[in-house]
Amino acid sequence: MFTGIVTDMGEVRETEMKGDLRARIGTSYDTSGIDLGASIACDGVCLTVVALGEDWFDVDISAETLSKTNIGTEFSNQGWQVGQRLNLERALKVGDELGGHIVSGHVDGVAQIIEMHDEGDSTRVTLRAPEALAKYIAPKGSVALNGTSLTVNDVDGCDFGINFIPHTKAVTTWGKAKTGDWINLEIDTLARYVARLREFG
Repeated sequence: MFTGIVTDMGEVRETEMKGDLRARIGTSYDTSGIDLGASIACDGVCLTVVALGEDWFDVDISAETLSKTNIGTEFSNQGWQVGQRLNLERALKVGDELGGHIVSGHVDGVAQIIEMHDEGDSTRVTLRAPEALAKYIAPKGSVALNGTSLTVNDVDGCDFGINFIPHTKAVTTWGKAKTGDWINLEIDTLARYVARLREFG
């Protein structure tokens, strides 16, 4: 489990297709405190550490994950590229502060940025979600976008709006976001269960 509070910006150093995709991710985390088999959310995708170095860790990414996220080429046309920055978060420990919302790291699909404009020092971003997921997104509800816990400002059909304050843009990859980008989307677990209960109501 994660909180959607990004604690490092990593960098893709290498990628290699060997059955699954293996990626090496540079990090400022103290890797001596990371165990093999640990879970790290990389742009919102919960991935398992399979190798470690002084300032990097390796992860294996399955075909299923590639098909559902912006790591693969289906949405971004290029997938993860060497040099690309990633939002990173280590798994939640018992007793940690829950500053965002409960995030599983199981991405539901991808949304696309369709509009961006500045509002004062903040940036207003409008994204378009897949129709099958849009019903789970509600005004003032929570979503995780590229691993960042965010509050939805408004919803119009499949489109929804988010505001990014300067701090968020500075400590995450959102400072480099642009129109047309495909973004990993995880809907709020509570919203999923409420919708499921309604089906049997």
